[in-house]
Amino acid sequence: MSEVIVRLPPPLRAFADGKAELRLPGATVGQVLSCLSDLHPGVGQRLFGPDNELRPYINIFHGERHIARLEGLATPVRPGDVVSIIPAVAGG
Repeated sequence: MSEVIVRLPPPLRAFADGKAELRLPGATVGQVLSCLSDLHPGVGQRLFGPDNELRPYINIFHGERHIARLEGLATPVRPGDVVSIIPAVAGG
């Protein structure tokens, strides 16, 4: 199984022992995020709602592409790929 680099935004780092990046196994983005949630439940609670769906204000990128434009959580990953978690930003 491939090991993927997962980049965490500053608000989630407190729930992952202060780490900005983690290397996690998985064949798809969903498997990688599931592993992240198992290792750091506080991160998982902020990524996924009670229905186990990604919360609407969380954006996940595989490389530079939003997974919504790919295969969603089923997007395949390869060793060394980068998955970035980006919370939505609102302002005015």
